[in-house]
Amino acid sequence: MAKKSRTPPPPRRVQAPKQRRAAPREGRRRQLLLLAGGAVAAAAIAAGAVAAYVLLGGGSSAEDTLREAGCELEQKPAQGRQHVDELDEDFEYNTFPPTSGPHSGVAAAWDIYSEPVEQFRLVHNLEHGGLVVQYGEDVPESTVAEISEWYFDDPNAIIVAPLPELEDKVALTAWTAPDPVPGEDPGPGEGVLATCPGFDAGAFDAFKDAYGFRGPERFRRDDLQPGT
Repeated sequence: MAKKSRTPPPPRRVQAPKQRRAAPREGRRRQLLLLAGGAVAAAAIAAGAVAAYVLLGGGSSAEDTLREAGCELEQKPAQGRQHVDELDEDFEYNTFPPTSGPHSGVAAAWDIYSEPVEQFRLVHNLEHGGLVVQYGEDVPESTVAEISEWYFDDPNAIIVAPLPELEDKVALTAWTAPDPVPGEDPGPGEGVLATCPGFDAGAFDAFKDAYGFRGPERFRRDDLQPGT
């Protein structure tokens, strides 16, 4: 009996391996996490930049407030802090009114004055960390009244007095030094002068907060009351 011929079966198709793909929801979740992380990092960088800007004197600093009020700010290296009976003939303070340097051994009483006070003595008050506000002879009485009201609201360690040579200007002076470290001399620091066209409560407060009560021989402000 003749054998029947068998037709071989067709070859099986070889399937290529399938690529594994993340589910659509998982991919979207990863994308959102990456975006959120980037946003947090950007916010942290921005916050750090703002903090650095403020610490370095930017933003709403005393300098900006004074400038907006029309005041000119000067900061000069201190000229020493010797107590002397009188100044050398060739000595000149590096600001007017003076903000540092050799001065009388006797400070002026903390008060509001109707007559000029010797600058030689006022520098001693600055050395103790006080503020001195002086106004020229052409400053209106209404402005002097505003300055007086500002003084009486918070008078400790502050002197207010006329200084005719300032003409129509008002001058705020302070002497600042680094915070003292036990056993170390903080150094003479620097003098600070703001010359203003008049009274501005915001500018005066900014100057007081930024530069007041930080003298090289500082006292507790509560101990520097009017009349002492």
